[in-house]
Amino acid sequence: MGTYIVGRIVQLLPVLVLISIIVFAIMHLLPGDPALLMLAGAEGGAIGPERLAELRQQMGLNEPLLTQYWNFLSGALTGDLGNSLRHREPVLDMILDRLGSTMELAVAGIACSLAIGVPLGIVASVRQGGWIDAFCMTLSYLGASVPVYWLALMLVFIFAFNLAWFPSSGGGSLDRLVLPALSLGLINAGLIARLVRSSMIEVLREDYMRTGRAKGLPPRLLLWRHGIKNAMIPVVTMVGLQFGNMLAGTVVTETVFSRPGVGRMVVNAIIAKDYPLVQGSVLFLAVLYVLVNLAVDIAYAWLDPRIHYGR
Repeated sequence: MGTYIVGRIVQLLPVLVLISIIVFAIMHLLPGDPALLMLAGAEGGAIGPERLAELRQQMGLNEPLLTQYWNFLSGALTGDLGNSLRHREPVLDMILDRLGSTMELAVAGIACSLAIGVPLGIVASVRQGGWIDAFCMTLSYLGASVPVYWLALMLVFIFAFNLAWFPSSGGGSLDRLVLPALSLGLINAGLIARLVRSSMIEVLREDYMRTGRAKGLPPRLLLWRHGIKNAMIPVVTMVGLQFGNMLAGTVVTETVFSRPGVGRMVVNAIIAKDYPLVQGSVLFLAVLYVLVNLAVDIAYAWLDPRIHYGR
C-alpha cells in the first residue's frame, strides 16, 4: 500500500506543475496592471510614471516572466506561496485563515448530497419501473440540471427574504450554513441518486443476492448488509470527485452568500490581479483535490476486499 501511495504522488507531481503553469500564464494574459490598480485604489487621481515604476519594482513585476514563475514554483516546493500583492500578507496564511469556512461548506454540501441522493437512488432501484422510480429520477434530473447560481439565488429569495427562516449572507454559525449547503448539495444529489440507482440495479441482479433470497434472508437485511455496501464503490468515486469539485468550485456559492471562504477570496484576487494570491490558492486547492482522490482510491480496499494495491 505504501509503495502504491508514493507512486501515485510521484505521478501527480507533473499534473500540479502543469496546473501552476496554466494559472500563471492565464493571470499574466489578463488585461490590466496590478500596480496601476493598487495605486488607483489607494491614491486616486493622476499617477506618475515614476511612482508606478517604483511600485512595479517593489512587486517584482519588472522581472522576466520565466524568473517570476521560477520564484513562485521554487517557493511553493518549500511551502512558501509568496505574499499577496494587495494585502501584503503571506498567501499561505490567508488561505489557511479561510480554508475552514470552505471545508465546512464542502463537507455540509456533500452530507446534503448523500442524505438526499442515496435514499432516492435506493428507493428508485428497489421500485424499478414504477411511478416511484420515475418520480425519484425526475427529481434527480431536475437537481442535476439547475445552475448552482440560480438555485442559490432562489433559495435566498424564498427562505431568506420571503420566509426569513435563514440569514442570506455571512458565515460563522450553523443557520448561515444551511442555504449554501443546500445550493451545493441539491445539485450533486441528482448525480448521486442516478449513480446509486444504476449501481444498485446491477447488484440486485448478482448471483449472491439471488442466493440470499433463495435462502429466505429478510429483504431488508439482504439489501442493507449485502447490497448497499457493494453498490457504494462507484458512489465513493463520485463523492470523492464531487468533494474535490466543491472545494475548488465554491466560488459561486461563497460569492452569492458572501461567505469568507477561499473561493470568494480568489474572485477578489482575480479582479485585483493579485498574481501570488490566485496562483497560490489554485495550487493549494489542486493539492487538496489530489489528496481527496488518493483517499478515495484507498477507500476502495476497505469497501471491497477483492481490491488490493500491490506492485
